Amino acid sequence: MVTESFIKELAKILGRENVLSARKDLLAYSYDSTPERGIPEVIVFPHNTAQVSAVMKAIHREKIPVVPRGAGTNLSGGTVPTCGGVVLELSRMNRILEIDTANRRAIVEPGLVNLDLQNALAPLGFVFPPDPASQKSSTLGGNVGENAGGPHCLKYGVTSKYVCGIEVVLADGEIVELGGNVEDIPGYDLRALLIGAEGILGIATKLVLNIVPLPKTSWILLAVFETLDGASQAVSDIISSGIVPGALELMDKTSCWVIEQSISAGYPTDAEGVLLIELEGLGDSLNRQAKDISEICRKNKMRELRLAKTTAEKTILWQGRRGFFGAVARLCPQYVVMDGTVPRNKMVPTLRQIGKIAEQYKVTIANVAHAGDGNLHPLILFDVNNEQEKKAAHEAGKVILKTCLDMGGTLTGEHGIGLEKLGSMKTMFHPADLAAMHHVKSIFDPDSILNPGKLLPAEEDNSHHERKEIPV
Repeated sequence: MVTESFIKELAKILGRENVLSARKDLLAYSYDSTPERGIPEVIVFPHNTAQVSAVMKAIHREKIPVVPRGAGTNLSGGTVPTCGGVVLELSRMNRILEIDTANRRAIVEPGLVNLDLQNALAPLGFVFPPDPASQKSSTLGGNVGENAGGPHCLKYGVTSKYVCGIEVVLADGEIVELGGNVEDIPGYDLRALLIGAEGILGIATKLVLNIVPLPKTSWILLAVFETLDGASQAVSDIISSGIVPGALELMDKTSCWVIEQSISAGYPTDAEGVLLIELEGLGDSLNRQAKDISEICRKNKMRELRLAKTTAEKTILWQGRRGFFGAVARLCPQYVVMDGTVPRNKMVPTLRQIGKIAEQYKVTIANVAHAGDGNLHPLILFDVNNEQEKKAAHEAGKVILKTCLDMGGTLTGEHGIGLEKLGSMKTMFHPADLAAMHHVKSIFDPDSILNPGKLLPAEEDNSHHERKEIPV
């Protein structure tokens, strides 16, 4: 689909050094953080909005598929170029354009790495709350495209709460501004459509973000439990008591063992469940919260409670939790990770069922979770060279997602649908609901060139269903 003359046209727009088409380069951009693969035909590196617009006008004219991409840390196959075409690599659009602490705003480009923004904000006494575990490498454009969460989103909310405005290049190259610096914009909230849309509606080229002051003081509690049920129930009990920690993370025995093999963060390897709890506030309130949490945890068979107050103690515990995915990859390079979300009071039965699924499919599952908001991350480990194990891992993943839906939950908390969960979308949504989503897609991208084959399963004829397609 991509001709040599088209590649030359792209080189005129961007400069030859910003256009790659050699086989080794195509292979380097054929995957993300999943086992999925797809070879693109050309990779381009724009440096500004005007270049993105010019590239998209050329792509639109030729009706060539295009996949917007940042750091490639996606965990659902959302940045795999399964239709060939163009990979539009935004990692070189990585500037902080403005930080306005008086109005609590940061204006950035989409290729900026999440942690780079945090490091720029910290000396000013501010933070951008969404903090996915991949924040050392994941870009803010990707965070917006997946509506990323992270440990601190229990208290502060996910990415959608912190995106005030987006500059977007549409499928035909038109540049539009959605939202802005102020809280309330009249008219349709089209900004919200782009957040979590996984790049199928438009390409973000500038983000106006809400930033908040850093907490004055924070403590970390490490609660060690005799049972995973106890740790899970304690999560629900803590939130229902009225305490909302800054973060509330759960790890099972396998996860703690994996972390310790790589990082030596001080997690116990003989406990069935561990909670990492971060408290924020002033001294008196922290003492009170810690005391109340201790009582709740002891009622749920907690055997030990550790308190980390110093920066060094807190840092190593967070390094362990945030480094979990990398630690797993050192031991088992290939794994399937789910991120279904369930109501907090369904954590106990859901994790029990995940344990039964592991036994049924004879797979090893390591569980971590943004437990405070019910976002589960069961990692299913398998040998990539063993087809039987690989098949069992993928089947177990599908059953885990079905379990989350049966518990009143959803398919994804932050990793997106991508390729991995396309089939499960038909389980969660009625055909008329999917038809409405396809209708929105067709308005923004009538030729379906933006990240085709992701998020929405193939459209079906829904005329025989009782419910009618919702007009948009």
